[in-house]
Amino acid sequence: MSQTVDRALSILPLLAQGPADLGQVAERLGVHKSTALRLLRTLHEHGLVYRQQDQRYRLGARLFALAQEAVENLDLREIAHPHLVALNEQCGHTVHLAVREEGDVLYIDKVESRYPVRMYSRIGRPVAITVAAVAKLLLADLPEAERRAVAERLDYPAYTPRSTTDAAAFLRELATVREQGWATDLGGHEESINCVGAPIRGADGRVVAAMSVSAPNVVVGAEELLTLLPLVRRTADAISREYSGTAPHLHPDKEAR
Repeated sequence: MSQTVDRALSILPLLAQGPADLGQVAERLGVHKSTALRLLRTLHEHGLVYRQQDQRYRLGARLFALAQEAVENLDLREIAHPHLVALNEQCGHTVHLAVREEGDVLYIDKVESRYPVRMYSRIGRPVAITVAAVAKLLLADLPEAERRAVAERLDYPAYTPRSTTDAAAFLRELATVREQGWATDLGGHEESINCVGAPIRGADGRVVAAMSVSAPNVVVGAEELLTLLPLVRRTADAISREYSGTAPHLHPDKEAR
């Protein structure tokens, strides 16, 4: 039975390369045509494979529907949370997880600092989009035209002397973030708070969320916080791999080393 399942599943990546006829499928699997036909018929019955008028087979619409449903039902917060906790345990600082939704960037998870000084950020609240590291990461991944349109629609409040001043400056910063693959907010929203963040990517490589570590100057300075960047990026990569299903799940403590 396991061999039959293995052979049937081996047909799917073959057809992902393009339509194939019965002979090609049998040859690739190393089986007789009658065996290949039986497997193809079973997959066809479940909507995973479709037989075209030219008698070649391609992936079925049901497969794409299942994939979309699986993606929609993935709970990113549930997947990411153990990794965020592990990172917090290692560094002690506040850890955030954020996504872009309907034009805003929202925190969807937060692990509090172990230090007495706490941040006032709250789950479900929008971030300061023109300065927050997580917002820069999410917007930097947009196609250029959309990125420019978003930047030109935004207001640019002067939260501090280090806040981004206008669309041109913001677009330059997004270009840098896009190139380097990480982002910071060094006193842009609150002069006393610094932040470093990294992107979380889906199976297609696009940024689906962003995470960050934040700390006040009274606890740790900007330069020292930046030394955590490799750890932050490893954590984001571990979440990306688990979310996209591109690698076996490892315990967060092991993954972040």
